[in-house]
Amino acid sequence: MRQEVTLGSTGITVNKNGFGALPIQRIDTRDAVYLARKAYEAGITFFDTARWYTDSEEKLGEAFAGMREKVFIATKTGAATAEDFWKDLTTSLTNLRTDYVDIYQFHNPSFCPKPGDGTGLYEAMLQAKDQGKIRHIGITNHRLAVAKEAILSGLYETLQFPFCYLATEKDMELVALCKKANMGFIAMKALSGGLITNSAAAYAFEAQFDNVLPIWGVQREKELDEFIAYIDNPPVMTEEIKAFIEGEVKELSGDFCRGCGYCMPCPAGIEINNCARMSLLLRRSPSEAQLGEEGQAKMKKIEDCMNCGHCKSKCPYGLDTPNLLRKNYEDYKRVLAGEVSVK
Repeated sequence: MRQEVTLGSTGITVNKNGFGALPIQRIDTRDAVYLARKAYEAGITFFDTARWYTDSEEKLGEAFAGMREKVFIATKTGAATAEDFWKDLTTSLTNLRTDYVDIYQFHNPSFCPKPGDGTGLYEAMLQAKDQGKIRHIGITNHRLAVAKEAILSGLYETLQFPFCYLATEKDMELVALCKKANMGFIAMKALSGGLITNSAAAYAFEAQFDNVLPIWGVQREKELDEFIAYIDNPPVMTEEIKAFIEGEVKELSGDFCRGCGYCMPCPAGIEINNCARMSLLLRRSPSEAQLGEEGQAKMKKIEDCMNCGHCKSKCPYGLDTPNLLRKNYEDYKRVLAGEVSVK
């Protein structure tokens, strides 16, 4: 039986699989349009993008030109001022070839925008909604405190937050609070930035929460095909999957980099969001590409770390990022030397 989820007071009801459009910025327009349309034809109607995702909006605009009313599109603004808010919204509408956005979200702000806070951001949201340019107001975040404040404020209709089977009790609390507030919960990082490779287990976990809509980052057709297969045959939480997840939690819980990238850019040019989790990537995905010349050059950049603390201060998970980089680099060198075997 097909599973659907309603995003709280928005009334938006869609298949339990959402399409995360961040990865399609890495492929050409023809392939991106093909994937988006294939997803729609299979029954996926929720598509999430952002101004920060380079040309992702434009690709969705191309995919759904002439059929806008058949899909729900959510996008985001990282604007810090009302002036930039309107610039972003105008650009998004142009890119998406539409005159409205179903859910317009503040993109991971360091605070919870509210009326009268001096930024004019929330007032701009209300004005845009009054003008019919957006239909629902949402917020995305990686910070528990900001997310909780947004829920309790009563100002937002949806929250987008990282949520996967590595979730903590505090993450679970956010889901429960959203349900109580009749607020939609959109789960980003449902595959933990690529560290989770068992999509059936990932889906079965999300399926336990009837108010949660996971958005799966899709870049390749074979990835999309997995989630399409779950539309008519949704995985459920079996004892086998439960045991698998328990093993994953033991391995991945603690101080590991989720790859969100909010520590970037690095003044020393280090690709922190991948380098700080290289040990896990080497063991959970094919390691050949990571160990090539390009991968080695990226990891060697860690030697240029200035210990400025820039990344540590911006990490929404409070990680000691410089130390994490050093530990991953030492492990990487052992793998290169053949002292440690990986996939």
